[in-house]
Amino acid sequence: MSQDSRARRNVTVLVLAQAILGSQMPMIFTIGGLAGQSLASNICFATMPISMIVMGSMLMATPMSAVMQKYGRRAGFWLGTLGGTLGGLVGAYGLYTASFPIFLLGSLLTGVYMSAHGFYRFAAADTASDEFRPKAISYVMAGGLASAIIGPQLVKVTADAMVVPFMGTYLAVITLNVVGSLLFLVLDIPKPPAPAPDAPRGRTRRELLATPRIAVAVICAMVSYALMNLVMTSTPLAVVGCGYDKANAADVVSSHVLAMFVPSFFTGHLIARFGTERIMAAGLAILAAAGAVALSGVALENFFVALVLLGIGWNFGFIGATTMLAGSHTADERGRVQGLNDLIVFGGVTLASFASGGLMNCSGGNPVEGWTAVNLAMAPFLVLAGGALIWLMLRPKDEVPA
Repeated sequence: MSQDSRARRNVTVLVLAQAILGSQMPMIFTIGGLAGQSLASNICFATMPISMIVMGSMLMATPMSAVMQKYGRRAGFWLGTLGGTLGGLVGAYGLYTASFPIFLLGSLLTGVYMSAHGFYRFAAADTASDEFRPKAISYVMAGGLASAIIGPQLVKVTADAMVVPFMGTYLAVITLNVVGSLLFLVLDIPKPPAPAPDAPRGRTRRELLATPRIAVAVICAMVSYALMNLVMTSTPLAVVGCGYDKANAADVVSSHVLAMFVPSFFTGHLIARFGTERIMAAGLAILAAAGAVALSGVALENFFVALVLLGIGWNFGFIGATTMLAGSHTADERGRVQGLNDLIVFGGVTLASFASGGLMNCSGGNPVEGWTAVNLAMAPFLVLAGGALIWLMLRPKDEVPA
C-alpha cells in the first residue's frame, strides 16, 4: 500500500504535466501544417514541420531512455522541457523571418520534448504495484484530457494575436514549458541503481524483439500511433481545404484529442477485466471504423466522428500495448526495451507523418481526393497489427512469457 501511495503521488505530478506541458502538442499539431503551408515553396512539404517533430522524437528515443536510466526520470523530463522551450523560440524566429528551414529546425527541437513526453506513461509504472500499473498508466494518459481543452483554445487566442500569423502560439509554447518544468521538482521516482559488475545484464535488443509479447506490443503501438498521426496530421489541411475555417479545424482536433484521453479514465479497468489483447483488438477495430467514416464524406460531421473514433482507437491500442510491454521485461531491461520501443514506434510515426502531407496535397487533384488517399492508406497497417495480435492470442498460453 505504501508503494502505491508513492505511485499515486507521482501519477498526480505526471497528470499535471500531461495537462500543462502536453497542451503544446495539440497546439503545434493544429497549426504546424497550416504554418508549413504558408512557408513552404511546395505545398507537398506542408506537413514537414510535424514530420520533423516526430523525427526528433524518434532520434531522441534511445538517448532519452539512456539519460533516464542513468540520471533518473526528472533529468530526462527537464531535458524535454528545455527542448520544448528552444523549439518554441526557434519556431517563432522562423515565422518572424519567414524562413522554412529555421522553422523546421524549431520543429526538430520540439521533438526533444515529444520524446520525453512519451516516457510519462512508463514513469507512471515505475513505482506502481502490478495491480495498480495499468490504472497508473491509464490515469496519466487521461491527463491529456485537459491538454485537449487547453491547447486548441490557446490556438484560437494566439494564432492571430500578432502581426505574424501563429507566432503568438509559439510564444505561448515557450511559457508552457517554463511553467511546466517546475512540476518535476516534486516527482519522486528513484534513479535506477547502478548494476554491479557481475549483475545479469538482461536480454539483448535482438532477444527482446524475439519475445512474442514484446514484438506484438511494439507492432500494435507503432501501428496505433502511426495511423493516428497519419490522419491527424492531414486533418487541419483537409478541414480548411474542404471550405471550413481554422476555428473548425481547431474544434475537430480538440474533439480528437479529447477522444484520445477521455477513455483513459476506464481503459485501465477494462484491461484489468478483459485483458490487454482484447482491448488492443478493440482499438484496431475502432481505428478501422474511423477510416470508414472518413471515406464516407467530407461534411463537418464526418470529420468530427472520424477523428473521435480515431482518438478512441488510438487510446485502446496504445495503452493496451504499453501495458503489455511494461509487464514483459525486468527492471534492468527497462531502459533498453523502452528506448527500443519508442525508437520503432516513432520511426513508424515519422514515416506516417512524412507520407501524410504527400498523400493529402499531392496524390489527387483536390482536398477530397487527398483525404481519401490518407484514409485508404490505413488498411494494410491495420491488417499487419491485427494479424500479429491474432497470432499472439492463438499461441499456447504456456509459451507466452509472463
